Amino acid sequence: MTNEKPKKDEWAEPSEPPKCLWMSGEMVDWENATVHASMLGWSSISMVFEGIRGYWNSDQEQLNIFRLDSHLERLMRSMKVMRMTSPWSVEELTSAVIDIAQTNEFRGDCYIQPLAYFGEGTPGYLSAGGRPGEVAIFSRKSTSILGAGETITCGVSSWSRISDNVMPPRVKAISNYQNSRYVADEMSLNGYDFGIILNQQGKVSEVSYACLFIIRDGVAITPPVSAGILESITREVAIDLLRDDLGIPVLERDVDRTELYIADEAFICGTGAEIQAIRDIDHFKIGNGGIGPVVAKVEQLYHDVVRGRGPKHEAWLTGVF
Repeated sequence: MTNEKPKKDEWAEPSEPPKCLWMSGEMVDWENATVHASMLGWSSISMVFEGIRGYWNSDQEQLNIFRLDSHLERLMRSMKVMRMTSPWSVEELTSAVIDIAQTNEFRGDCYIQPLAYFGEGTPGYLSAGGRPGEVAIFSRKSTSILGAGETITCGVSSWSRISDNVMPPRVKAISNYQNSRYVADEMSLNGYDFGIILNQQGKVSEVSYACLFIIRDGVAITPPVSAGILESITREVAIDLLRDDLGIPVLERDVDRTELYIADEAFICGTGAEIQAIRDIDHFKIGNGGIGPVVAKVEQLYHDVVRGRGPKHEAWLTGVF
């Protein structure tokens, strides 16, 4: 990593395009990767996707893709809920992701995004009927914020989280992210970095684009999957690191809004967000307003794991070169 601190949202900013991407079984030059304008809108209604990070280890000259198998398995589950069948297996998509990283010669951190959508014969708002989906895999350079030493602010949004009987939040679907965009716009206008979303029962669900943990009396607490959160892979990793590596008890249970204000520490986690400490929520200072001891430990441990420093969690990594 460089000494310059990256911006919190730099992972989402556009960068120089790569040489090529993978579209439905073929490697396609970036400038030739097009779809017809008539597919705009309707193809996005049922589109599902994944966000996957690759981390460069300069000592080993290796690009490690983090939890690739878990991301692609979740993509398959998301496609199933959308009644979209996949012409490609997890193994075939794994090979495609590695080919993209190799072909684009990524010698630094990267962000990989598979998209699955209905191509020809897009059903629009009509029944999908189990049609096969098209898959495109994009990739680009990215910048990690791990180790930057920054903290974030959060506010509780006036928008509620979508429920499982409306738009299943456990599915990583493009349509679901309109919920988070409303929250993000509101928080931006109110001067916060991220928004915390309450579910239909008034309990804490998640943060826009990320999951949430609080620390109270030495225990890490996070809302359960049934609270309307995405079935987050990074959340699962954080639970494992806290419980198994750091020996910190973890509870998955409902969290009240005011419980956030009296937390000793709090942090968000996600593929894009990585691990970030929260310094205040609704202008209530969390702990001492900095990075607390538990969050500091889990962030450093996460940083070491994704970079491939140490053998303990090497099964979570897929080497490219």
